Amino acid sequence: MRGEGMCLVVGGLHLGREKLVRMMLTGKHRGPDSFGVWADGSVFKSSNFSDLDDVPSGKIVLAQCRLAMTGSKDFTQPFYNDLVLVHNGEIYNHIQLRAYLVERGHSFESDVDSEVILKLLEHLLFDKGLSVEEAVRKAMLMLNGDYAVAFFDGQRIYLFRDPLGIRPLYYSPNGFFASEKKVLWAIGEEAIPVRPGELVEVAEGGIKRFQLVNPLSFSGKLFTEERALKGILNVLPHATRIRTTKRTGVLFSGGLDSSLIALLAARYSDITLYAAGTEDSPDIEGARRVADELGLPLKEFIFTREDVEEALPKVAFAIEEPNAVNLAIAIPIYFATLLAREDGVKVLLSGQGADELFGGYAKYLQRPELMERDILEMGERNLARDDKVSMLNGVEVRYPYLDPAVVRVAIRTPLELKIKEGIRKLILRRAAEQLGLPREVAWKEKKACQYGSRSQKLLEKIAKARGTTLRGLAEMLFSETFQRSTA
Repeated sequence: MRGEGMCLVVGGLHLGREKLVRMMLTGKHRGPDSFGVWADGSVFKSSNFSDLDDVPSGKIVLAQCRLAMTGSKDFTQPFYNDLVLVHNGEIYNHIQLRAYLVERGHSFESDVDSEVILKLLEHLLFDKGLSVEEAVRKAMLMLNGDYAVAFFDGQRIYLFRDPLGIRPLYYSPNGFFASEKKVLWAIGEEAIPVRPGELVEVAEGGIKRFQLVNPLSFSGKLFTEERALKGILNVLPHATRIRTTKRTGVLFSGGLDSSLIALLAARYSDITLYAAGTEDSPDIEGARRVADELGLPLKEFIFTREDVEEALPKVAFAIEEPNAVNLAIAIPIYFATLLAREDGVKVLLSGQGADELFGGYAKYLQRPELMERDILEMGERNLARDDKVSMLNGVEVRYPYLDPAVVRVAIRTPLELKIKEGIRKLILRRAAEQLGLPREVAWKEKKACQYGSRSQKLLEKIAKARGTTLRGLAEMLFSETFQRSTA
C-alpha cells in the first residue's frame, strides 16, 4: 500500500487552458513526473508535459502535477467517483481506513492513499448523510496525515488542510486554488492561505470559510507527570515509525529534537543524517559528535558564502515572502535537502514542532502563553516554508512530533512539566533519556537553526556588501524574484 507522495494541486472556477497551463508550469517543480486534469467531466493524464497544450478547460477544473515518491507513476490524480478529488500529502493510517471502508461496502481502484480520502468523504456524505462541513470535520479527526485537499461535489469546490497546516494550500477571491502562492500570482491572482483545520467553499456566489478543527481542542483533563511521560514514550516511537520508508533521512543538527527522532527512526529504517552549516558552525560540530555517539551515518553540506549567494534566488522563489528570518532558516534546509536528493533519499524526518508543543523557545520562559499562538500559526509561519524549500529538491519532509497523538499528549501536559526552573522541554528530555538518548544529548541546549548553522551571519555579510540590511536583502530578493508575476 502506498502513499501518493508530494505534488502540486491546482484548479478553480472558469479556468481557461492558458491560465491552467501557466499555473501548472509555474508549480511543476512540485510534481515533474506526471499530471492529470479533470474539467467538467473530461479527464486528461500524461507523463509528458509537452502534452499540456491538450489539457481541457472548463467551468470546474481540478488538476495535479505529481512527484512519484515510491512505486510506479500509474496513479496520477484526480481521483473521481461521486466526488472529484486532488490531494497533496500523505495519509499514514490509510491502510486501516481502507479496511474500515471495505467492511462498509466500498471498493477501490488503486492502492494509493488519496483514494481513501475520496471514499471516506463519500461514505460520510452519502452513506451517513452528513453535511459537507460535518463530513470534512469528521474526516479530519479520522485522518492521520499531512494533507491539502480540494474536492468537487457536483455543485461547489471545497478546500481543506490538516489541523496543523503541514501542507500549504491557497485560494484567490476569484475562485482559483493552488499549493503555492506563486502559482496564483502567475495568473495575476491574490493568494490567501487556507487556514489549518479550515474548510473553504468556492462557488459562483463567492467564498465561504468554516473553521472546523483546532489542535488546541485536543485538550482534556491535564495529565499527571507519570501519564504525560508514558504518553510520549508510547506515541512518539509509533509516530516516527509510520513516517519512515525503506530509506529515510533525518534533518539533523545534533540537538534534542532531531537526535531523538534519528534514534527512533533507526529502529525501523535505513537511516542517514543530513546536516548543513558552515565549517565552523555549532550545528555541524554538534551533528558530528552526536552522529558518532548514536552510531549513525552523517552526510554534511558545508556551505560557503558563495554557495549561499548562488542559492538565494532559488530560496527566495521557494519561501514567497520578504522575511529575513525565514530566509536564514531556509538556507540550511535547502542545502540539506539538496544533499538528500543527490543521495537518492526522498523522505526526510524533521524535529520541527517540538519547541512549540513542549516549550522549547526562550521566549516561553517569560511568556508561556505564546505557545498556544505559535501552535496555531506554525502552519503558515514555519511548515509552509519548509515544505516549499524541500520541494525545490523533490524531497518530502515529515514531522513525527506533529502526529495527532503526540499533539494530544503535548496539549494535555501541564506547563510546569514543560518549563521548570529555567529548563525548557523538561518532560521531552526525560522521555528522550528513557528512550535511550544519551544524557548529554537529551539535556544540552542548542542554538536556533539560523544561528547554529551560521546562515544568518553569512546573509548579514552578503547584505552589507550590497549596501543594505538583512531585512533589506530579503525584500530586495522578493522584489527581484516576483516583480513579473505580481506586476
